[in-house]
Amino acid sequence: MAGKPTKTTPPSREFQVFAKPVGAICNLACVYCYYLEKEKIYPAGKTLRMNDEVLEEYVVQQIEATTDPVIFFSWHGGEPTLFGLDSFRTIVHFQRKHKPPDKEIVNGIQTNGTLLNEAWCEFFAAEHFIVGISIDGPEEIHNRYRLTKDKRPTFKQTIRGYDLLQKYRVHTEILCVVNDCNVKDPLAVYHFFKQLNARYITFLPLVEQHPDFEIGVTPETVPACAFGDFLCTIFDEWESRDIGKIKIQIIEEATRTAFNQEHTLCIFKKRCGGVPVVEHNGDFYSCDHFVDPDHLLGNIRDRSLAEFLDSPEQKAFGQAKLDTLPRYCRHCEVLDMCNGECPKNRFIRTPDGEAGLNYLCEGYKKFFTHCQPFVNEVAAQWQRQLDEQQRSVQQPNPVGRNDPCPCGSGKKYKNCCMRNE
Repeated sequence: MAGKPTKTTPPSREFQVFAKPVGAICNLACVYCYYLEKEKIYPAGKTLRMNDEVLEEYVVQQIEATTDPVIFFSWHGGEPTLFGLDSFRTIVHFQRKHKPPDKEIVNGIQTNGTLLNEAWCEFFAAEHFIVGISIDGPEEIHNRYRLTKDKRPTFKQTIRGYDLLQKYRVHTEILCVVNDCNVKDPLAVYHFFKQLNARYITFLPLVEQHPDFEIGVTPETVPACAFGDFLCTIFDEWESRDIGKIKIQIIEEATRTAFNQEHTLCIFKKRCGGVPVVEHNGDFYSCDHFVDPDHLLGNIRDRSLAEFLDSPEQKAFGQAKLDTLPRYCRHCEVLDMCNGECPKNRFIRTPDGEAGLNYLCEGYKKFFTHCQPFVNEVAAQWQRQLDEQQRSVQQPNPVGRNDPCPCGSGKKYKNCCMRNE
């Protein structure tokens, strides 16, 4: 291992590092992928594979930086399974070697699923990995944009991988990129996921600025209003049939406001900066969507992960999300649910001409307004439960003279503690 950077006080907030063990390398060439081009950041001809020295250093620093009892590792790409099964066994070895006795380690991996086999899934099951798999819907929809490098469809390979995950009872979450194609048929997408016995679903809207800013967005980008309709339709189906059966991330996030809980998803938090990237060589970037020279803060071989997370640069990056929120958003009735969403999507103007409005504003506002009555009812039920608990504490059930004494002595109340009152 390289010389360990100076330890600092661990950050006092939650974070989730997207670790990239093979950088942007992928076996697919999905039309809308934003990360493939990040390969160009590094010199041509050099490996984009994380070596054992950097890998162990990262594992150690992730453990040291985590203040929660559960240490969560999140492996991303490109396609992280290209790192190889033996390398993931090395990851687990390093984690066990350095794990404090009072901590628990959990691993998550986001994959396209096409390279999964029995050995991978047996490993994931044995090591209790949480596996996110990218599926955009039924075959025709999925194959629209999720293609191999020679433009061949990937649906059958992906579903084969998904089925293997189910066979080995691996905790699996579906990530669906909502684009201009599948947004038109929300129920076909949702019902297909139900047929797969999906239990956890994330809908990720595709937003890409066109190279020619005057055009606006790419053809594959999901229309904002249509995205809102997509979410509303799925919400109605979920509310009528699937409450308690399926967890949909955006509904979970909206419902958190009923309990006055902070969002767990970075795009809906007031401030961001808690989901940085550690690239294959140890480079630390502020965010997965801002892997560029302007947001490269250094390398974990020179400064610790904890230092980067608490650095003025990273804090300023996160604070900018709140500080640049347009006035139009600050007075929005669903602000607590959205908080302006991801800064990367804030490139249109408000109705009064102010810059910095989120491209998806119309869609999010439609959805969050649509589900607000449900969230309000959840909040009301929760408050009623709290009130009942409070009344129970203030007015305990009376104990009769001839009832067993609550102290547990076995005597009647009148012959025991009642005498001391």
